[in-house]
Amino acid sequence: MKLGSSARHSWDEDSARVMGDRVMGKSGRSATSSETGWDSTLYEESFGIITEFGAGVVELLAPRPGERIVDLGCGTGGLTARIAAAGTDVLGIDSSEAMIARARELYPELRFEVARGEDFAVEEPVDAVFSSAALHWMWPPEAVAASVAKALKPGGRFVAEMGGKGNIATIIGAICQALAEEGIPRERVRNPWYFPSIGEYGSLLEGAGFEVLLMQLFDRPTPLDDCPNGIADWLRMFGGTFLEAVPDTRREHVQERVNELTRPLLKREGRWVADYRRLRFTAVKLPIADGCSDSG
Repeated sequence: MKLGSSARHSWDEDSARVMGDRVMGKSGRSATSSETGWDSTLYEESFGIITEFGAGVVELLAPRPGERIVDLGCGTGGLTARIAAAGTDVLGIDSSEAMIARARELYPELRFEVARGEDFAVEEPVDAVFSSAALHWMWPPEAVAASVAKALKPGGRFVAEMGGKGNIATIIGAICQALAEEGIPRERVRNPWYFPSIGEYGSLLEGAGFEVLLMQLFDRPTPLDDCPNGIADWLRMFGGTFLEAVPDTRREHVQERVNELTRPLLKREGRWVADYRRLRFTAVKLPIADGCSDSG
């Protein structure tokens, strides 16, 4: 399985060329590596639990031998490998060159490509597109859904889990308060995430030509046992865009202030827990309409 030429840009399967000193974050927005580049080693060491939770989404996908599947936002490839273990022909794609480079190191027998969710394409339609903990970084969501629909065969499955409405609400509230105390208004801060409701994302998928078979919004309190500095560590990994407006000399203070504000709600019996809410769904691509309607 290969990406279409329009999605591969100047990258090939064996090497990823850095575009000058710039990288693409998971959101697909161009940014310098010092701003929103991903630290693949930190992700593995401190946030491996995110991959562990993704195992349930793989079960929902129920990959079958011989199926051709795209893992959209594959990160360092842990879930791609689980899908491949079912005997599938799987391709992992991610907009982060650092993540793809690490995935290739960890799983050299699998295929990984650098590509963005909002405009990726495959040469031949696939049986399923899978995504875990990645879609909320991709913008605009309508373009992502359209790209997924184009990649699928009629009847193909789109199975995914992402941040849903209310995800990390306590953390976001604390970040905004800490920034306000520094004299930084919300208007100066770019929120990198998209956390939709069931109604919002269900309608978006239907508009892209999908039938939604299952959609659930649920709380998933997520332990941060590998983050000794609590939410401050989480913020360094995932919330870099919120810190861009903060002078370098004040960033450590802001991170510690976020810890202070979230501690009463998110530190329980000595253990930090992030207030995650997830949106999980299965949708299938509808056959192309033949011009007939149900009306008599």
